[in-house]
Amino acid sequence: MDWDKLRIFHAVADAGSLTHAGDTLHLSQSAVSRQIRSLEESLGTTLFHRHARGLILTEQGELLFDATRSMAKRLDAAAARIRDSEEEVYGELRVTTATGFGTLWLAPRLSKLYAKYPELKIDLMLEERVLDLPMREADVAIRMKEPSQADLIRKRLMNIRMRLFATKEYLAEHGTPLTMDDLSTHRLICQNPNAHQVAAGARLVEELNEHDIRSKLFVNNYFGVLQAVLNHLGIGVLPDYLVESAPDLVRVLPDLESGEVPVFLAYPEELRHSKRIEVFRDFITEEISAHRKNMRDDEGSH
Repeated sequence: MDWDKLRIFHAVADAGSLTHAGDTLHLSQSAVSRQIRSLEESLGTTLFHRHARGLILTEQGELLFDATRSMAKRLDAAAARIRDSEEEVYGELRVTTATGFGTLWLAPRLSKLYAKYPELKIDLMLEERVLDLPMREADVAIRMKEPSQADLIRKRLMNIRMRLFATKEYLAEHGTPLTMDDLSTHRLICQNPNAHQVAAGARLVEELNEHDIRSKLFVNNYFGVLQAVLNHLGIGVLPDYLVESAPDLVRVLPDLESGEVPVFLAYPEELRHSKRIEVFRDFITEEISAHRKNMRDDEGSH
């Protein structure tokens, strides 16, 4: 099969248009069309349905696009490894983690990494969906549970727990609950029990919801929960790592907390020798060590 024709097919399938693919490939629309027809003839099948709004892949086209997409990801991985230098750190590093952790813990610390390696380009992908590292949807992941995929190098970074927090202003106005039953007169702010979240956090929310709490605010990520708490809307279920970055928060019902949530760093085996992965791993390890010390100091001061 002609590699050049496959490259052109992939661009057309990705763009859904001969014109847009031509712009990307710096080829005329007619040249792109000729290559697609030639590929279809060599395979003895139709790859696209043509209509006024663009092109739609046929079933056979979808099969070929799955193959070229996989090839493209593998080629990107190979190119990344080739570009990695023993002396310099540059190029793109795609990092995926949960919205809350990425927004509230990781992003504020990245200035230290950029200070050391200003030519590094980080693509931070914050979402609850677990991206496929072996298929190169991302280079490195920080996840709130141990990854189950094969061919991954994984490192346990720390454990976190979900706890209850409120602002001093909120508690001054509404009072500080001393028992679980006292929560009935407060507004609980948490992730929806059905939302994608760490299992330990969901269990704590379910336990709290067994009590007669008259007012609730559900948000689909911890960043939103934190913003609501900081604006004095109620008592929020939040990860304990926020104590460091939000010193105005007060812990409520200090004996109540979730089970431990493990935090793992993971990356594909094939990137074991990547310089970019190495410096990111070392950076995260150092920041976790500093974070643990700050957490111990903070708990010791109370």
